[in-house]
Amino acid sequence: MVPDPFTIFPIWVIVIDYLLGLIMWTLIGRAAMRVFLPEDSEFFFMKFFVRATNPIIAVFRPIIPGFLVEQLVPLFVAWFFFMIRFYLMPWLLGYSVMGMLSFPLESDIAGGLYEMFGPRK
Repeated sequence: MVPDPFTIFPIWVIVIDYLLGLIMWTLIGRAAMRVFLPEDSEFFFMKFFVRATNPIIAVFRPIIPGFLVEQLVPLFVAWFFFMIRFYLMPWLLGYSVMGMLSFPLESDIAGGLYEMFGPRK
């Protein structure tokens, strides 16, 4: 049973985690789509991923290493969001570590998938 994150964390923590999680997964989605499509593709989802993540990548551009292949830049930036969610957020909240699948966004998704596809009683 996945614990309800709303009973564990204050609402502002959940909102911040959801925002950071959506940004992280959008960056990962852009990198994944880039495997199959060029960045200037007319495909709706690719256009969305590029438009949504370009401002975020622009903010991180000064710290992106020059040797990094351009297709991996979104994954590099997504790594920062993961590190913030996994290490900085728990530290700021006073926890030693939150642990795997304790992110509210992913916990809700995992709980929903378990409800849909888990064993029937």
